Amino acid sequence: MPTDCISFQSSGYFSKLMQDYLDQKAELKTLYNNFPTLENFEKQITEKAANFDQNNRIPLVETLQKQYQNIEISESTQHNITLLKLENTFTITTGHQLNLFSGPLYFLYKIISTINLTKELKSKYPSYNFVPVYWMATEDHDFEEINYFNFKGKKIRWNAESTGPVGRLSTDGLEDLFEIYSKELGSSTNANTLKKLFEDAYLKHENLADATRFLANALFSTYGLVIIDADDTKLKRAFIPFVKEELENQTSFKTVQKSIEKLSDYTVQVNPREINLFYIEDKLRERIIFENDKYIVNNTKISFSKEEILKLLENNPEKFSPNVIMRPLYQEIILPNLCYIGGGGEIAYWLELKSFFEAVNITFPILLVRNSVLLATEKQAKKADNLNLTWKDLFSKSEILINTITHKLSPFPIDLTEQKQALEKQFAYLFELAEKTDKSFSGAVKAQEVKQKKGLENLEKRLLKAQKRKLQDELQRVTDLQCELFPNYSLQERQANFSEFYLENGEQLIPLLIQKLKPLEHNFNIIIT
Repeated sequence: MPTDCISFQSSGYFSKLMQDYLDQKAELKTLYNNFPTLENFEKQITEKAANFDQNNRIPLVETLQKQYQNIEISESTQHNITLLKLENTFTITTGHQLNLFSGPLYFLYKIISTINLTKELKSKYPSYNFVPVYWMATEDHDFEEINYFNFKGKKIRWNAESTGPVGRLSTDGLEDLFEIYSKELGSSTNANTLKKLFEDAYLKHENLADATRFLANALFSTYGLVIIDADDTKLKRAFIPFVKEELENQTSFKTVQKSIEKLSDYTVQVNPREINLFYIEDKLRERIIFENDKYIVNNTKISFSKEEILKLLENNPEKFSPNVIMRPLYQEIILPNLCYIGGGGEIAYWLELKSFFEAVNITFPILLVRNSVLLATEKQAKKADNLNLTWKDLFSKSEILINTITHKLSPFPIDLTEQKQALEKQFAYLFELAEKTDKSFSGAVKAQEVKQKKGLENLEKRLLKAQKRKLQDELQRVTDLQCELFPNYSLQERQANFSEFYLENGEQLIPLLIQKLKPLEHNFNIIIT
């Protein structure tokens, strides 16, 4: 069975908005800047170089050096951090939540897309430097979305409480989870490597941000990945004018609402609030609301006058946190960034933001849909061959797949198309007769036509059902294989954790993905491991 590719548009797993974006439909062109092609990066480089505040490079590098001081850093990552001081250095960025032990598989695919794109760009534009960046979503507070990962169909969950930014959350209590996970892993060489990785990341670091940085660095430092935690006072100083603009004028709300109007034919990913900022402390992250001439921190007794909140912003910018609408702007202010790489849902909400960026005079990045992958073993590929299945078949919805295979395996045609056509000819003749006689006869002919067509449709359904019973052993094997590859009738990359595949492939897993994936090809990749 060939290791084929399936386009995002034909995979059945991408929204209409993403399909139309990838097809570069005319009605969406005002919502993005340059489409992600290798040639379009030349224009993006020119635009970003002219617009980026070069003064932001020094605090960026100083912050990164501080954040890396307590972990082992590769020469390539250290070199990339140093390169960020130079005006001819640009970043390619992906972001991800601080999911426990990386969460779903697509964490890997996001970062690999980012790393591979920097390689392609360096080859095409050798006079510039390109640095892959993983932006840790340390200021998020949706703990229920990140406190678990799935391993071989079992949910490994961290039971803790979190009310503030998740990056500041203590890792206390993960020892018990580690014991459970260790038993599930077994005692192979690769299992022991995973145990040590988990232990070093989560049991030897005090908070979730440091643990996640260690994990991502351990997996990708060889490739020069730079990991940033933007929950930092020095970085947020550059963001002060834009926070002030948000507090005083609510520019994001006004501009994003207009963009949403252009997306009326699609499902809107996020809706802006009047103020798209949070107030944060170690155990607090709540929305800032403007009511009765006061800035109120939601669900607290904290409030500020305009003068008080602007003074707080000037003295303590770290207490202001951007939400999903403002975070992309913060990223593009502090990074010399050319492109954001994300999943379909992320790119969908970025498409709401271009008018906001224009309003505050910040260059809008290229938006690239990350690589998507289906990992299959040689044994699974052979099963598919033996069952005469294509990858396109396996990407079908379960009911469609079973119907397709039933038709394929049946020694005779299951549909009654010929009989339906013969019936139509018979009734065409009867309707001609009806035209020559009483109108009541026409009614009788029509009623009989409806009845007999319905009867044939019912017989066709019963025939299909009968064949499914007869072929149930073969169909069960088809169903079992699809469930292996698409757990919970969902994409593997959204369900399984990387450790499940590392257990079988070890340290070859990431190099294999690095080799196979092409970031600018909009295909769903099938990779045999």
